[in-house]
Amino acid sequence: MVRTRSDDFRWPLESDDTSGALFDGFGPERHVGRGEYRGLEFLHVNARSIINTVPASSKMPFRHTINAYRGCSHACTYCFARPTHEFLGLGLGRDFERRIVVKVNAVERARAELFSSRWRGEHIAMGTNTDPYQHAEGKYHLTRGIVEVLAERHNPFSILTKSTLVLRDLALLAETARHTSVRVNLSIGTLDREVWRLTEPGTAPPDKRIEAVRRLNDAGIACGVLVAPVLPGLSDADDQVTTVVEACRAAGAVGVTAVGLHLRPGVREHYLSWLATVRPDLTDLYAERFRRGAYQPRREQERLAALVADTVGDLPRPPAGGSRPGAVDRVVGADPMRSAATAARSDRGAEPREQLALF
Repeated sequence: MVRTRSDDFRWPLESDDTSGALFDGFGPERHVGRGEYRGLEFLHVNARSIINTVPASSKMPFRHTINAYRGCSHACTYCFARPTHEFLGLGLGRDFERRIVVKVNAVERARAELFSSRWRGEHIAMGTNTDPYQHAEGKYHLTRGIVEVLAERHNPFSILTKSTLVLRDLALLAETARHTSVRVNLSIGTLDREVWRLTEPGTAPPDKRIEAVRRLNDAGIACGVLVAPVLPGLSDADDQVTTVVEACRAAGAVGVTAVGLHLRPGVREHYLSWLATVRPDLTDLYAERFRRGAYQPRREQERLAALVADTVGDLPRPPAGGSRPGAVDRVVGADPMRSAATAARSDRGAEPREQLALF
């Protein structure tokens, strides 16, 4: 373990005015990963608070989030959350993938805040910044601890993940769903293993995620799927999208939404630089699709929505009482990433703050 000072990162010094800081103390403790965590570096910090409030202007279907980690070893090339690492003086490239900020007091803070007389038991979303079940969770068990506190409080919550590690907590989630609103969504952008290995090398194989959808719903936990992001030239062919949707339907998904890739500043430069190296033949396509900004033309999202609607048919009703507050609708035609980006832009005006991402 090595204690760092704030000349390495944007952490407060003991002599600083830390009234607006995210973390206590004068710097993180560095822990180098060993064994199955080799190649990762964990930066231990103490969060001042763990429940984040989404700006009132946001159109997101929730108002509160919890993120126990910052950075993500899933290493998805397109990840919307990469720029949040820059708020701490870390890089949005390899740093984001290998230097994981761990809020080691997350469970303690969750208990204090959820059981405070000021807390009104509102829905909490997890997985809005980086994956709560990423590789680090196998070491730190913070997400499980937070779920245990939410369960004790009977507080409604939802989880978005790309990880089959969620199945470790299957019994806990199933028991909790008997007493409060619980929703899980798996992000599965493609079933093409070549595209999966190329674009999100640290995630569970997509077919394993489909099986997780089945097991969660069989256990009585409402689980849907975000087919997201759909990548131009890589995973956006009609048959590629419908193959995923058909698999989700067969697995009993209670909701399916397809969302096209968007590229905001920072992520755009990172992704397009990567694309020019691995698939230079697609650079002209991307130049055309994103020539007007972060989003592709609306017709692309409309096409994806139509593909889902034409393929999915009648989905099963969510177990234990149906869709819950904060859940993704059973079939959604609009692009939820526009709402997420609106929230993120609002957050950016009050740095340092958590930003919202969906994948």
